[in-house]
Amino acid sequence: MDEARRAAARAHRQFLGWSWAAGGTVLVVAVVLAGPFDPAVREVASQAALAAAAVFAWASCGRRAVRSAGRRRRAWGALSLGGAVGLLGNVYATVVDDPATGDVAYILALTLGVVGLASFPTVRRRGLEIPRMLLDSIVVGGSVLYIAVFAVVLSGRDVTGQPAVSAYVLPVADALLATLAVLVMTRSSAAERVPLVLVGSGFVLYAVADVTFAFFAAENEFTFGSPADLGWIGGYAAIAVAARHPAASGSPVDSRRRDGSPVLGTVVTFALFLAAALVRVVGSGEEIPWVADALWIVVLVAVVARQILVVVDNESLLHGLERRVEQRTAQLRALAAERERTLESVADGIYGVDAEGRLTFVNAAACRALGATPDDLVGRDAHTTFHASREDGSPFPVESCYITEAVRDGVTATAEQDVYRRLDGRNVPVEVTASPLRDDSRIRGAVVVFRDVTERREIERLKDEFVSVVSHELRTPLTSIRGALGLLDSGVLGDDPARARRMVHIALTSGDRLGRLVDDILDFERMAAGSTSLELAEQPVDALVVAAQEQVAVLADLAGVTLEHRPSPEVVRADADRIVQTLVNVLSNAVRFSVRGSTVRTSALPAGDMVELRVDDDGRGIPPAKLEAVFRRFEQVDASDARERGGTGLGLPIARGIVEGHGGKMWAVSEGDGTGTSIRFTLRRVDAHRTPTGPYAADGEPAGLTHAPPSGTDPRSTGDDDAGTPRVVVVDDDPYVVDVLSTILEERGFAVIGVTDGEAALDLVAAEHPAAIVLDLAMPGTDGAEVLSRLRHTAATARVPVVVVSGTEPTEAGASADLADGWLVKPVDPGRLVATVRDVVRRHPRHERVLVVEDDDELREVVAAVLEHGGLTVTQARSVGEARTALATAEPDLLVLDLSLPDGTGQALVADLREDGRLGQVPLVVYTGSPVALHDRADLRLGRTVFLAKERTAPDTLLRPVLDLLDAVAGRTTGTDNPPPDLRGTDERQPDDPHQQGHRHRTDDPRGLRRRPGRRRGR
Repeated sequence: MDEARRAAARAHRQFLGWSWAAGGTVLVVAVVLAGPFDPAVREVASQAALAAAAVFAWASCGRRAVRSAGRRRRAWGALSLGGAVGLLGNVYATVVDDPATGDVAYILALTLGVVGLASFPTVRRRGLEIPRMLLDSIVVGGSVLYIAVFAVVLSGRDVTGQPAVSAYVLPVADALLATLAVLVMTRSSAAERVPLVLVGSGFVLYAVADVTFAFFAAENEFTFGSPADLGWIGGYAAIAVAARHPAASGSPVDSRRRDGSPVLGTVVTFALFLAAALVRVVGSGEEIPWVADALWIVVLVAVVARQILVVVDNESLLHGLERRVEQRTAQLRALAAERERTLESVADGIYGVDAEGRLTFVNAAACRALGATPDDLVGRDAHTTFHASREDGSPFPVESCYITEAVRDGVTATAEQDVYRRLDGRNVPVEVTASPLRDDSRIRGAVVVFRDVTERREIERLKDEFVSVVSHELRTPLTSIRGALGLLDSGVLGDDPARARRMVHIALTSGDRLGRLVDDILDFERMAAGSTSLELAEQPVDALVVAAQEQVAVLADLAGVTLEHRPSPEVVRADADRIVQTLVNVLSNAVRFSVRGSTVRTSALPAGDMVELRVDDDGRGIPPAKLEAVFRRFEQVDASDARERGGTGLGLPIARGIVEGHGGKMWAVSEGDGTGTSIRFTLRRVDAHRTPTGPYAADGEPAGLTHAPPSGTDPRSTGDDDAGTPRVVVVDDDPYVVDVLSTILEERGFAVIGVTDGEAALDLVAAEHPAAIVLDLAMPGTDGAEVLSRLRHTAATARVPVVVVSGTEPTEAGASADLADGWLVKPVDPGRLVATVRDVVRRHPRHERVLVVEDDDELREVVAAVLEHGGLTVTQARSVGEARTALATAEPDLLVLDLSLPDGTGQALVADLREDGRLGQVPLVVYTGSPVALHDRADLRLGRTVFLAKERTAPDTLLRPVLDLLDAVAGRTTGTDNPPPDLRGTDERQPDDPHQQGHRHRTDDPRGLRRRPGRRRGR
């Protein structure tokens, strides 16, 4: 940048030097020509000066042409060539004494000058500007010539002779060149005007000298050496100096007419015309040649024509401007309408303020959010109108307002949290972005965009509550688990087995609580994401309700609430597990919020092509304002409900998600406190007279799998009768107790033999080889303790399972407790009795072989320990390769398979087994990290196949589905209400009842089986 400035300064100094030199030379020549020198000396001096000036002009213009580009190179090149032609013509005319040839050369040189001036780039011309410029040239040239003629006339010379026509052509051409120079100058940028002014001045001097030459030549009185020669010399010098100006090479020219204006040209044109008119008035009494009159007429015609063109041009310009104004107005209207539509279609509120903070516009979203109309807001102060007061009631300071900062300081505020006050006085939490509105460098106002974040704040509140609930729900059981395990690990309970077992029970229960919470959260998220698959089949409504009531029976018993169902013939198309889960969640809530002694009623009514199921209670009810809120996650009618009544606030949201996944609807009906609540939902109805196609039989009870036991099996060796029913011996000295216990077991599918004497029991056991013994310890004669001891010390009966029924705790029974397989304290719960007997029967040494394929070493060890504790022989494999080796060695009775293995996938192993005729029908339990999608299950089936998810089935509960599957394959009954494993095999039930969750596969848990006769009056 500094180098460029220095170069420009150097060029300017050189130009000034050339100007002073040229001006000084012309001044010296003027002194010589006007001085008292001999005419011959003046003639020689004039010719020499003229030749030198012509060479100087030719060289300067040529040099500038070489250093220029584009149109300027052509312009200066034409001027240089014209100077050369004029110089050569002048020399030729002087040497040969042929003025006519010299005039032709001069005319050619002037023509080149016209071309050169026309080549200078200027602001682009409109259509009628070029004719007007030509007319201006005629007016200017004619006026100059007319003035020159009168100057000669007024000088007192005799002008009666008429010059030759060629003598008039030269000054006309000079005048034209001068006019072009003036017009180019007035329509060029300011930086280029100096060289163009010099060029124009040079041609004006030429014109004056040529006019004088014309009249002197007409009287044959022209000779070189007169002061008139200064016009030619000065003209050449002015053009040469113009070529030396730094701006002669030009500067960028844009299309805007900012720098070029026709006003200056018009002023010059009419100034010369008025001067010529004034000369004519003054010299009206003088005798002038006819050529001057003709020239005056031409000038007048040119002036008139010029004015006509101006009027036509102005009229055209006016119409063009009107059309353009109309077009621009239409464009502005369309732009304004588009802007207004854009503002109105934006969901966020937008408003603008001026520099004083007053509202200038408000869009529709802002009006809706603020409860106002544009007329209510425009013109008001934005700060005082919108900002709510502080918590203490004081106004928010205007100095720190983001609107003030945007207008005053140009600061852009983003994601600013604020509270706006509606015109009705209600506060609205908003998130604001405020930006200054700039006009060039000046701030004219601000634009504010705000968004109502009421819902976001509500979500954040729910999230905070969720974090609080989850934190409490997680930390409480974790504290219990850590405390219990810490005591066990420290060994301080080593001498107190009862307390140690109590600590283990606390740890297990707390772990169940953690599992329930995690499962509920995962269930809800799956429902919200729509990623839960449903296995739809035709299901009797009564069977679904009964299954759900059985799972809630314990909770109802503890709460003193009766469960009642009104029988219904309706059949629905649904996923049985999911609808049972829904009913369990709804029934659990109804029980928890019912008063002791009340009844929770279920019913089903047809509603067109839907069936409406209702769960009605007589509890405290739900306020009308909360009827929809209770279906939002973690929502409670009262914040204390989660602590006082249990639950996580996810049961109803999960239930609604399941129902909506079935294409139904769920809602709550209640009139408020003390009126009870009715939770209702609809499911797709099936013709009630059709036989269901799902896993339930037509009578509404679960349909078991009926398969005969394998051939060659001795029922007596397994403790089963000829029909495959497990035989149980009940031993008690009280016949009534024997009868009651026998009835309970017989109702659940066992074959029972009852005895009241210890010795008889020993003989019966030795003869019958029962599947299990239910033994009372307190008996006369040979008491239960002695019977138990003798059974254990006899080889034939040592492995027969024994369930002790006693009035004492096992901790008080000494050695007997260690010999028993199960222990029940009187009074015995029927469900607990059935579950315990079934459990010990199934743990009787079975000799079935199970292959467990799992890559996690710790989990594999746990699963193996659980299955071995159930009497199964377990082989372990951690990869596909190890599994293939184990399968080649021995054929398992059942395969437990994880799908993600280090050297392949479970799918690949299943595909191999399918091609093996020996192993293609092996029962399979797919035990993997997450539920297997329905469309993937077909490729994973071998024999009978059950799909279990690790997230829903804890390792310690895996024994039950494994034994169920083995019994189903062997054709053995299970002695339980529950059906054998459904071939669909995925247990995804998620009851919300804290007393039920965590035992989804522990069907031996009496709380999931207990059936209370007389409680469900609808049966």
